[in-house]
Amino acid sequence: MKKDKYVHDMTYIAMSVTIMAICSWIKIPFVIPFTLQTFAVFIILMLFGGKNGTISILIYILMGAIGVPVFSGFTAGFGVLLGTTGGYIVGFILTGVLYWVFEKLFPLNNFLTIAILLVGLILCYTFGTVWFILVYTKTNGSVGIMTALTWCVFPFIVPDLVKLFLAKIICSRVKPLMKLR
Repeated sequence: MKKDKYVHDMTYIAMSVTIMAICSWIKIPFVIPFTLQTFAVFIILMLFGGKNGTISILIYILMGAIGVPVFSGFTAGFGVLLGTTGGYIVGFILTGVLYWVFEKLFPLNNFLTIAILLVGLILCYTFGTVWFILVYTKTNGSVGIMTALTWCVFPFIVPDLVKLFLAKIICSRVKPLMKLR
């Protein structure tokens, strides 16, 4: 029985990394184009849980770091992670860990799931914005917090909220099917 769970977990993690990569490559043209990376993070955490989701995010980031083109625009490497937007990618780990901790401490219902993912998104935004300011300042000169938020966060709030609610709807329909064997 334990072996079956191990195989299921490995399969879910492999599927999750694949989902994240594919969603990173999909660019939605909008006023400011955006990808479906956060959508993938939400789906993965809600479907496969905090532990497997966080492990998946870590593997996704490690794959990108070693050169597998899994990031937005088919990019890869430490240069992407150490660049101005790398903090947002690394920030996905914070969302995963937060979800994992709350999943362990509390039985998750719809409200708590959405609340945790919203707080995780805020953590990701915060970490990514601080990272952006540090890297941008080092390479281009000083940038203010409001400018960084205007460039990196404000345009993505509504799309990310839409992605969160769509992911919740999809997961509420898919998760029961996953339990069928």
